Amino acid sequence: MTTVYDIPAEMLIPQVASELKELPAIQPPEWAAFAKTGIHKEMPPEDPDWWYVRAAAILRRLYTDGPVGVERLRSAYGGPRDRGSNPNRFKKGSGSILRKALQQLEEAGLVEKVGAGRQVSAQGRAFMDAAAHRLRGAAAEAVPGLERY
Repeated sequence: MTTVYDIPAEMLIPQVASELKELPAIQPPEWAAFAKTGIHKEMPPEDPDWWYVRAAAILRRLYTDGPVGVERLRSAYGGPRDRGSNPNRFKKGSGSILRKALQQLEEAGLVEKVGAGRQVSAQGRAFMDAAAHRLRGAAAEAVPGLERY
């Protein structure tokens, strides 16, 4: 069976995002069109479907990295802040975006709370593995050596 580990992230995340778009529990908040994704960004995302892409990326990260909390996700989605003539410094990403996306994924049944963070539920694991399995043929053409899976 093909899993998330067998498919490159740049192929899997758009596929999962398009499938998340069909779920009624995953909807961008009203403020999502105006929000920056972190203090290190100058403008909000240009892609109108960026909320679904971020939710898919969060779901993939939870799948691969196990139980993860909002604070660690903030570090993962942070970046260098331009401070003018001063050297750039790393700044964390927006916690509100991550919290709301995790809450929506939890409401959809794809994520569950455990201890100090969240992890992918059995339903979420099946959802991600099914998306990876649908991409297996396209990934085998794009990545040499993947056809053995």
